[in-house]
Amino acid sequence: LLSGLGAATADGGYGAIAAFGLAFVSNFLTDQARWLSIIGGLFLCYLGITTLLSKPADKPAEIGKTGLAGAYLSTLGLTLTNPATIFSFVFLFAGFAPTGLGYGQAVVMVGGVFLGSALWWLLLSSGVSRLRHWLTPKRLVWVNRIFGALITAFGIVALSWQR
Repeated sequence: LLSGLGAATADGGYGAIAAFGLAFVSNFLTDQARWLSIIGGLFLCYLGITTLLSKPADKPAEIGKTGLAGAYLSTLGLTLTNPATIFSFVFLFAGFAPTGLGYGQAVVMVGGVFLGSALWWLLLSSGVSRLRHWLTPKRLVWVNRIFGALITAFGIVALSWQR
């Protein structure tokens, strides 16, 4: 869960950059929304297909010696430096965020990004903890296939939703 909160913190940070940055570049993003939506849709399709074809790990990851703070900080660092995270926020905010965002709307949007990401990690970590014995490698392949197909479908929707 603390690793996930590190990712949520990074997501909130990038959400803030994207949301508050929209106030300065909203005209540019509006002019380029079609191309950014196409690139974002293609990226989601790539991510979905990669997930669909991925195979689960053979053994669980080993627990590090850095403790809970290390788990939080390492995932925060990984998420902050992950190009997929950066591009996701650029493309998703460009494609779906309202133009002319006010300060209050940006604060609400950033809070929503952080809380949504934190809730996802809470549900994911608690769900995996409860279902750990049920999630065999064979079942994990199907989980990857289902979610890979869903992500690909979101990419197709983004590609078809042109302004």
